[in-house]
Amino acid sequence: MSFRIRKAFLIPLGLLVIEIITLLISCIMFDQPIGKAIILGVIILPVIILFIECVFRNTIIGDDHIWMRKLLRSKQMNYAEITAVETILVKKRAFITLCTPDEFLIFSNAYSNFPDMVRLLLDKVPAAVVTEETAAMAQNPPTKSTDILSCWMAVVLMGFILYAQLKMFL
Repeated sequence: MSFRIRKAFLIPLGLLVIEIITLLISCIMFDQPIGKAIILGVIILPVIILFIECVFRNTIIGDDHIWMRKLLRSKQMNYAEITAVETILVKKRAFITLCTPDEFLIFSNAYSNFPDMVRLLLDKVPAAVVTEETAAMAQNPPTKSTDILSCWMAVVLMGFILYAQLKMFL
């Protein structure tokens, strides 16, 4: 079964990328101070990287392995090789770590259908490697929506800035 980052997060993040690029283009077209363009360039770089990374992230839970694809890299683990499945909870953010003697995978509740993902994964790995915290978290996996709300707030704020910029010159 395949799992991807929630579209509810990707949509506002994509809109934010478009707005920042549009603002940067308008700064260049309207001969705004170079400092403004540099600041926008510095802001847009991590936002674009985050967006591209999230779009390409895909985790497949197969019958005998888990496969995670990220931007320009992928990793696969066989369930039989996993020595520990651990959970870290930070407020409403859950991070699950899968460990083998040589490598590890970390994923969070940013994935869509995260509760199904956790349950399916725990059904596949050996029960002896699952920590008590992970088993308890799997009973009621946390959902986090503040990242989505924050992203939408950034879209609205950038929209106001873009509107003010374009109104000033058009």
